Amino acid sequence: MPILTRRNLLKASAVAGAYGIGIGIASRFADKAVAAEPRVLKTARIQANLTDGGATRDVLTYGDGGMPPVVRMKKGESFAARLINGIDDPTTIHWHGIRLPNNMDGVPFLTQPYVYTGDHFDYAFTPPDAGTFWYHPHCNTLEQMGHGMTGVIVVENPKDPAFDSEVVLNLRDWRLGGDGQFIAQFRPRDAAKSGTYGTVRTANWQQQPQYDAPSGGLVRLRVAITDVTRIYSFRLDGGEATVIAIDGNPVPQRFPLDLLQLGPGQRLELAVRMPDSEGAIVKLEDIKGTDPKVLATLRSVGSSLKRDVRDLAPLEDNPVKKADLGSATHLPLILSSTAENTADNSICGSLGYSFWAINKVPWPGDTPDPTAPLAELKLGKSYVIDMENVTPHSHPIHLHGMSFTVISSSTRQVQPFVSDTYLIQPDEKVQLAFVADNPGDWLLHCHIIEHQKTGMTSYVRVA
Repeated sequence: MPILTRRNLLKASAVAGAYGIGIGIASRFADKAVAAEPRVLKTARIQANLTDGGATRDVLTYGDGGMPPVVRMKKGESFAARLINGIDDPTTIHWHGIRLPNNMDGVPFLTQPYVYTGDHFDYAFTPPDAGTFWYHPHCNTLEQMGHGMTGVIVVENPKDPAFDSEVVLNLRDWRLGGDGQFIAQFRPRDAAKSGTYGTVRTANWQQQPQYDAPSGGLVRLRVAITDVTRIYSFRLDGGEATVIAIDGNPVPQRFPLDLLQLGPGQRLELAVRMPDSEGAIVKLEDIKGTDPKVLATLRSVGSSLKRDVRDLAPLEDNPVKKADLGSATHLPLILSSTAENTADNSICGSLGYSFWAINKVPWPGDTPDPTAPLAELKLGKSYVIDMENVTPHSHPIHLHGMSFTVISSSTRQVQPFVSDTYLIQPDEKVQLAFVADNPGDWLLHCHIIEHQKTGMTSYVRVA
């Protein structure tokens, strides 16, 4: 049963009005969705072999067992899923990075009611963009995501160039003790800094898995960072890698992977040219920190296909509207720490602390009566977020429902990437431009989940 408050009833009326105003825009996302046969995603509590020490209990997933499945969709074609809640905790699904109708976005209180134990919720939408995305709960996120409920989405485009192989990697940590069982998901002193790191690192729920790929062939390597804390600095050893897409969108100009830093919530697509000699190993590494880590390896098999990445046709751009910078309204956004204690108990799992704020307002999110929106935006109008990070830590800031273009940074030259998540560095100022073309209330938050749940959360209203 949904929890009804005066605020929810008022919001329902406002959203209904917004949909009336923007029905032409909303319909392009949902007009075919009702035709799809639903994919069933049932939450479950299982045991899984994550270490050599035996089965880990209380692992959470979608499906019959093991890692949540890679969910495949097709650009411009209807998709439907039925979430069935089989765990003893309310939950939802957020389809991270996909531009969809507001009532499909999976945020409790803001867009939909909880899905309680034994209940279900039907999602239906038409993905307008191709690329690599992911799905996860937006309820009690630190525990549910930290215990395994993170899966990868691949939205296919039949116009994409041909690769010889595809490998999808779901990168995430686990907070496990020496006995292979879960330990406390966070420590307050770490939540007030860069976040609490996991103790066991995996790709596809395995430690350093290896995948075969054709010698001399081109591999499409799709990587999703579904971790709740860790920021990665990617490097490829033993092969040639070209960055072709970031966060579900083709990069404006392809570049070789030398060192690229991405945070929780972000995705990376590489065209990997495998070595010609059979048995050669290519390593995807995280070199952030003092202890470089091999994440996964690729092994060349068979006779060389002698492919050349320069012959790879470009990916088709997604139909994201370009902001009119001349008429755009600027929205100041300051990321900071806070001394306020506004932690609010919530059925969706408050951590009991407030460490972070957006524009001086700490809001843990997932509460029945959230703070006022960060901004009220006019449907169809262009905006530029002037975001400044005055903290000594990095923050991957994620905007729901819409995509933005990176315009400028105070610390480095940037390509005009189209994205939904930006990893802002300490003391950096960045400009993100977008068109407010999707009506509803849209969350904006840090995707280091401890930061999100201790204040670095807000939302914008488009009507």
